[in-house]
Amino acid sequence: MTASTPYAKELQLASLAVQRAAILTKELLSAVDKGTLDKSDSSPVTIADLAAQASIIAAIHNAFPDDDIVGEEDATALRSNPDLLARTWDLATSIHLNDPESEALLHTPSTTSELLDLIDLGAKGACTPTSRTWTLDPVDGTATFIRGEQYAVCLSLVENGVQKIGVLGCPNLLQSGPVAEHRVDRDGLGQMISAVVGQGATIRPMGLGALLPARPLEIVPQVGPSDVRFIDTRAAKTQDLEAHARVAADLGCPWPNPVDLWSAQMRYVAIAVQGGCNAFVKVPLSPDYRSKIWDHAGGMLIVQELGCLVTDLEGKPVDCSLGRTLAGCHGMVVGPASVHGRILEAVKKARGL
Repeated sequence: MTASTPYAKELQLASLAVQRAAILTKELLSAVDKGTLDKSDSSPVTIADLAAQASIIAAIHNAFPDDDIVGEEDATALRSNPDLLARTWDLATSIHLNDPESEALLHTPSTTSELLDLIDLGAKGACTPTSRTWTLDPVDGTATFIRGEQYAVCLSLVENGVQKIGVLGCPNLLQSGPVAEHRVDRDGLGQMISAVVGQGATIRPMGLGALLPARPLEIVPQVGPSDVRFIDTRAAKTQDLEAHARVAADLGCPWPNPVDLWSAQMRYVAIAVQGGCNAFVKVPLSPDYRSKIWDHAGGMLIVQELGCLVTDLEGKPVDCSLGRTLAGCHGMVVGPASVHGRILEAVKKARGL
């Protein structure tokens, strides 16, 4: 990619911001006490989530001050807990890329007040049909992060409801082979997967300084129904695993699912790197359930650039312009274009439609 390529500046900045935040999270992995709290949805949150959100938003807001930002976390807990604030401040401001030219493109909060305001800037943002909005999940898969398993640092750019850039930093992802919670990069900083609309997707190892060379990812093979290999998360409480099993039976493909990952964004990664799976479905248990935009934006673009289709359970494209959730999207069907329609048919039968 050259400087004149569309979104070159945005991709470079996003990649550096994600890499710095990924280093930050990996720094905390060795700590016994990760400063864990409980969020309102009962999932764990750590100072890594909060420090990474502050670090990423600092870089994005400094470079693109007119852009909107949607982040998962808010600073409420930090404002009422001085010790947690101090630890988050230390983590967010102590991590820098060791390449001065790269670090100079980013920004670091200069006061605790700025750090709190940056985190809350993300908490207040929303995507609209006419906005240019960055969406981020500082640690997608906090529960598995705490266990030293797979997680992702996620950043995407959405313009007028359309994904333009996706960058996923995966600090525990090995360079090759099956993707699994227990197969982690213990010696390096993992891999970064990125995509720009219309330009394909790439993978590069993450390092401590300037961005390392990237290589193109291969198009996901186009397959038939029996060659579908689902990725799922059997620990989730919001989806209908019995319906998922009926879908697999209808297609004649393996079940239980061959690949199981907790992080939603890591499921896209596993498909993109051909890590043992090529599709997933999400049939929610509740008809009112809607996914958060930061759990899917960016990852969706990456697999779309590699030959997959992403729709809701009715086959409609996903609309990213409806606030902080995928409000118009009930459930999800992701798979190679050659078999996506057949998976949709199986989903409708599994739902009794």
